[in-house]
Amino acid sequence: MPGWKKPSENSVLGKPTPRLDGPDKATGRAKYAYDINLPGLLHGMILRSPHAHAEIESIDASAAEKMPGVKAVIITAKAGDRMRFQGQEIGAVAAETIERAEDAIRAIKVRYKVLPHVVHESVAMKPGAPVVRNNDQTNLSEPNRTERGNVTAGFAAAKTISEGSYGCEVRTHLPLETHGVTCRWDGPDKLTCWASTQGVFSVRDELANALGIQPASNVTVITEVMGGGFGSKFGAGYEGVICARLAKAANAPVKLMLTRYEEQLAVGNERSGHMKIRIGADAEGKITAMEATIHGSGGIAGAGVPFPYIYPVENVKVEQRSVYMHTGPSRAWRAPGHTVASFLMECALEDLAIKAGIDPLELRLKNDPTPMRQKQWREGARLIGWERRNPRPGQGPLAGNGRYRRGLGCGAAIWGGGGGPGSQCRVTINRDGTVLVEIGVQDIGTGTRTYCGMIAAEELGIPLKSVRASIGKTYLGYGVPSGGSVTTASTAPAVKRAAEAAKKSLLEQVAPQMGVSPDDLECAGGKVFSRTDPAKSVSFKEACARLGMEGAVGNGTWARELQQSGVAGAQFAEVSVDIETGHVKVLKIVALQDGGVILNPLTFKSQINGGVIMGIGMALFEDRHMCQITGRMVNPNMEFYQIPGTMEMPEFVSVPFENPDATGVTGIGEPPVIPTAAAIRNAVLNATGAYVNTAPITPARVLQALADARRRG
Repeated sequence: MPGWKKPSENSVLGKPTPRLDGPDKATGRAKYAYDINLPGLLHGMILRSPHAHAEIESIDASAAEKMPGVKAVIITAKAGDRMRFQGQEIGAVAAETIERAEDAIRAIKVRYKVLPHVVHESVAMKPGAPVVRNNDQTNLSEPNRTERGNVTAGFAAAKTISEGSYGCEVRTHLPLETHGVTCRWDGPDKLTCWASTQGVFSVRDELANALGIQPASNVTVITEVMGGGFGSKFGAGYEGVICARLAKAANAPVKLMLTRYEEQLAVGNERSGHMKIRIGADAEGKITAMEATIHGSGGIAGAGVPFPYIYPVENVKVEQRSVYMHTGPSRAWRAPGHTVASFLMECALEDLAIKAGIDPLELRLKNDPTPMRQKQWREGARLIGWERRNPRPGQGPLAGNGRYRRGLGCGAAIWGGGGGPGSQCRVTINRDGTVLVEIGVQDIGTGTRTYCGMIAAEELGIPLKSVRASIGKTYLGYGVPSGGSVTTASTAPAVKRAAEAAKKSLLEQVAPQMGVSPDDLECAGGKVFSRTDPAKSVSFKEACARLGMEGAVGNGTWARELQQSGVAGAQFAEVSVDIETGHVKVLKIVALQDGGVILNPLTFKSQINGGVIMGIGMALFEDRHMCQITGRMVNPNMEFYQIPGTMEMPEFVSVPFENPDATGVTGIGEPPVIPTAAAIRNAVLNATGAYVNTAPITPARVLQALADARRRG
């Protein structure tokens, strides 16, 4: 079977192409889950625990059930149940208006026995701390150990040994469209759900299982467009299942979209990670040994990161533990664990290079075996002007002597991104010359609808405007959940094979009328023509007019040979630090990202930029604050839980680093977020000489590190 063509041979693929749904999103025509308003629609709302740790003594919903406009009340918790974090679900209501739903929630009387809680890792790790999980003696998990080689011998061979402590705080999910669904029952066992999800089929299956619907195809899930997920929106969740139950109880459609407050508490977060490390290198800068202890928290769930990260080390001893707390559970968060692992590793590597008196870039080149990233390191250094870097932290022409100090830093990423089986695509060539691509996969913002259309247009040799792509519906062919950056590598091959099959059907139908063999025909430039006799040619639209009433249809499934797994990336940051206020401004990010066969350079760059922006948030802003006295999150909003805005945007130099020998497509949604925070931290160190070893790098932490640096002289 044919593979992807070389970039120079393409007329549509590989060309910067605006998103097909861009105008709809820009004008407001696009219908998000939040925009679904059906006749007779009710509004759902969830009752949540206000306590971090409590036992329910009683629940009385009778007053809420009698309130005007309240159509359904469902209680899912019961007396004796333990609530283990603020925001844990107890029940839900459906009412004619949001205001009446809010009133009904307040009318439900719940008596709690408030129990001791722990919401800070340092407290949770102490002997005698309130225990989070039943039957556990402490809040520390059993250690997860990674050991290989001979650490003692490795350190003996080291010329330089560096020791340090580094950490990343918990970050909460903050997609601009909150979690939620609208549910409508179309019969006793037929349900339609409009969901904000990155997995329409996983939502379908979860709803079918939870509600006892068989077959699962009786549940239809629709996601035309969505406002971000980043790993938090795979399943129906409590909100999806309870919404469906409310809709059945009320015999009316129900919309249940979470508030920003709920979003911050109950739909997952990225785990923290704190490390103490000892790392050694020989005279050439080659790492000889590493010994580290790491702990992190995913609230009531576990934690852990892939470590050592990126750079292979022969002699390693790493011990990791999860710390359990009375906070919401962790959940996948764009490149889960990798962002934290990158920060821990790259900070330790930077400090080792400084102590050894080696250029940090040279040390990375010595220890990075990836050929692609070797090229990226060198090209990125050229683009950022690495020769300007301060030769010693805080000292050099770039840093200067004034209030604002500048510096450079770098970091690296690695990711899988390969595809897998399951995707089913259907391409229909209509008699009017238009083409329809159908596949159930959702678009979480990467441009899936656009590249589906581009692949068909390329294969059929027609303009993209002649193609329409229908996606995000479970009554179409199966599409994989969008996680692990596998969507493109799982979907694109199926679309290509379906387009090839549709073209074959077209050529077989028109060949007899053109007096040639189907194998002699080709589609290109808006025409169908004979390879051996160019005079035998018709326009694509004319060829389509000769089709039967059903047109030409082709079906395709995933093809392993059209995808690849494994991508490399490197990033460089330039920052300015105000040493009087501690404020850090990111001036420039150079991001180089490998991506296999690049289908659309425009959306490829968009994914890089988006990842970098999230990395800036991790580096400088995002920080969940918990009150140890009340057990509550004190900044569950977009005013005090800060993310980068327009004024925080740097100059982006995003480089799609296409491998000329690539034969498969891969996903790059996650890798661009991985090294950004580490590159920024290392740039802050280069600018000021201040070791800020915990993200986010807040002004308070910068000022404290500057004070520590002054004390050290």
